[in-house]
Amino acid sequence: MIVDSHAYCFQPGDSPAGFARVEDRLMWIQSEQAAHHQPAWRVRDRAPASSEGLGPQDRSAWSVLPDVDFRIDHEKGRVAWTIDGEEYTKQFYPPNLRNLEFTPHSLIAEMDYAGVDRALLHTNPMLGRDCAFLAACVQAYPDRLRSMAPVDEWRIVNEPDAVIEEITTAIGTHKLHAVKFNTTLAYLESTHPWDGGPYRPFWEAVAALDVPVFFTLGAGPELGYRPDQQQGYLNELHVLMRWMDRYGETVCSITHGFPWRVFFDGAHMTLPDAIWTPFENPNLSLEVCFPVRLGDLVDFPYKEIWPTLAEMVEHIGADHLLWGTDMPFQNRFCTYRQSRDWIEKYDHGLSQNDLAMIMGGTAGRILKIGD
Repeated sequence: MIVDSHAYCFQPGDSPAGFARVEDRLMWIQSEQAAHHQPAWRVRDRAPASSEGLGPQDRSAWSVLPDVDFRIDHEKGRVAWTIDGEEYTKQFYPPNLRNLEFTPHSLIAEMDYAGVDRALLHTNPMLGRDCAFLAACVQAYPDRLRSMAPVDEWRIVNEPDAVIEEITTAIGTHKLHAVKFNTTLAYLESTHPWDGGPYRPFWEAVAALDVPVFFTLGAGPELGYRPDQQQGYLNELHVLMRWMDRYGETVCSITHGFPWRVFFDGAHMTLPDAIWTPFENPNLSLEVCFPVRLGDLVDFPYKEIWPTLAEMVEHIGADHLLWGTDMPFQNRFCTYRQSRDWIEKYDHGLSQNDLAMIMGGTAGRILKIGD
């Protein structure tokens, strides 16, 4: 059984997708384009450009973005904005997504062609907050898809009861299968560590739901990923360890793997010993996801990171590693088949059992999916 533990389905880019207004959704898309490392260019002549002008100057103004006529180019399937009369764009989304939409039917077609049996849908504010839509995706293909439930992390401190009701409805009413928690978004409205204090009522409610929690860890209150933020990420791992000590019965996993660009110099990956400590807890797993994060720096079959995969198996164990792709975003750099091939068709010193666990067994256990 091949399980992709990291895929998406989303509605057109300028639809509300669970937000009260289209403008609210576009704000998130614009801010994400501003922060992402994918290159921007001027449409007229494809000259390299910066996308920094899309975003706020500091965290305190994260929801007040520059007015640059930010919009969706439906036909080309990309975003566009205008500064000083010039149109710009970038391809954070992969090419060929008309309307910036990726339906469950499109995902299943990709899965069929690549031989992927199951997929777990992730969530992100840029892509929507519509639990009913995610539930409909699962209902369309109940034997193929599972879905996480979105959390408005930045609202928890000020609106705990509302957020608790939303996550309870997502799991109880819409029958979604896991909780996604992005720690960086929690710091948008508070610098309090996200494992306790004002977050305690939320986590008590989540623990009672008895579903796995998938964490996307950042570098603490600092935005983005830079080499000087290594310690910030390690600090977040300590927060996660405190959280696991408190909620010892809850199964959890770290999405995307580690923030690989923080530890990669273009040729070698150097991971500190402390990064493995959280995995002494048997309830924690890690996603194996390299192409979407490093595909602009290294080419298929990603030989530069083969030693890192071996390290992950050595320190964590194949039975706590789960393959994920970030589909369809990984299509910026490789095909869906290639995202399997770099692991399955090259000798990494893995046993057949190791390979089976990474490519589906671990995710199947976490999500309680039978073979």
